[in-house]
Amino acid sequence: MSFAWAGDLQIWAALLTLTAIEIVLGIDNVILVSVLANRLAQHSQAQARRLGLILALATRLALLAGIVWVTKLTAPVLEGFGHRLSARDVILIAGGVFLVYSGTREIHAHIEGAEPNRQRPSASASFARIVAQMVMLDLVFSLDSIITAVGMANEFWVMAAAIVIAMAVMLAMAEPVAGFISRRPTVKVLVLSFLLLIGTALVADGFGFHVPRAYIYAAIGFSIGVEALNQLAGRSRGRDNDRSTG
Repeated sequence: MSFAWAGDLQIWAALLTLTAIEIVLGIDNVILVSVLANRLAQHSQAQARRLGLILALATRLALLAGIVWVTKLTAPVLEGFGHRLSARDVILIAGGVFLVYSGTREIHAHIEGAEPNRQRPSASASFARIVAQMVMLDLVFSLDSIITAVGMANEFWVMAAAIVIAMAVMLAMAEPVAGFISRRPTVKVLVLSFLLLIGTALVADGFGFHVPRAYIYAAIGFSIGVEALNQLAGRSRGRDNDRSTG
């Protein structure tokens, strides 16, 4: 077995660059997984996050293995609003609409409270449904990352290694991100608003109006910065109140 690749700087550069890109593209996926898992009972949330991300990894590797099929998704299949839509566009539009609907419903439930008379599904059915949603929506997010991987690397193992490393980072990030969101109601509303933003961007992309991811991440970063200042100000006010009553 030849290990000539070990001294090839181009391969290592491609692996590092692609891994970084996959991690950045996976940030919105971590947010989505955390929000979906929070719908479950506390004792099931961590298991759902892990299982959803592991199944999502398997789906991404399967897509990568079937890259010939993935590249065919860019071929036009129908026309709408004066724009020729490919299968990829249809998937992005459907995923974006679901994110907008899901985010709007979650914000409404968070602010107004869930409907008391709504019949709740069984624990097992709810768990399976949430995990299935994680996998299906990861499919939407993974299309761009898989196409990016194919465009940046020629070796299959380099692309697969970058995806595995990025997913490992997402697994490590999911628990602290979910805990942070669940402990802070205002942060949860902010994160749900990110779903609306990402969903709208996916729909726009599907119809040919590409929104650079850098703009989206800049908006998310700015919002997180403002919320961080609000959290610090709240802690400062709490300490001042403690001193005044002490």
